Amino acid sequence: MIYQESLDFLKDLAENNNREWFTANKQRYEKARENVIDFTGKLLEIVRKANPGMDENLDAKKSVMRIYRDIRFRIDKTPYKNNFGVSLPTTGTKGGGVEYYLQIQPGNSFIGGGYWMPEAPHLKAIRQEIDYNATDLKKIIDDKEFVKLFGDFRAQEQLKTVPKGYEADNENIDLLKLKSFVAWHKISDKEITDPNSVQLVAGMCARILPLNVFLKNALA
Repeated sequence: MIYQESLDFLKDLAENNNREWFTANKQRYEKARENVIDFTGKLLEIVRKANPGMDENLDAKKSVMRIYRDIRFRIDKTPYKNNFGVSLPTTGTKGGGVEYYLQIQPGNSFIGGGYWMPEAPHLKAIRQEIDYNATDLKKIIDDKEFVKLFGDFRAQEQLKTVPKGYEADNENIDLLKLKSFVAWHKISDKEITDPNSVQLVAGMCARILPLNVFLKNALA
């Protein structure tokens, strides 16, 4: 589970996002990070069993993203993120593709999966798969349990125009216009600090698995 102390550190960091405070509280950060790494290791052990294609070199420590922000081209110059991000790619060890993503943040933790903002070649391949096999995707995203957990899949950001190569009257145009293909579920502070939180998050990943399989097949 994630310890309350880890959430408390993140809450305090959000209120004191500067190098002086962070340096003075470096020990708290390291303890919280180790907590997240331990949690990730237990989660990865469960998820990997259901996703046999995951890279054997993927490990918990590398899956936990850096807390340091790249502020070179940002208006917001605060140096640290106010959350821990965990990326579990379904292929390879680099995040940003078809993956599971866990965010740990006081009042704003969530587990998600799918493919956020695919690059042009991957977006084209996914759209082609939807055009050919939309029925398979709709069985996943229109399932009552899926909708209950993750909401309306089609409500994600869409293109304002019809994507090149498709017609406006295509019966699946609402899916073809999507910019991202993700599902996510918010997790309360009480849930993430519960002794069974790893099992809870792993259960959500299992619900997202069919979506990830569909997307991976599109890119195969």
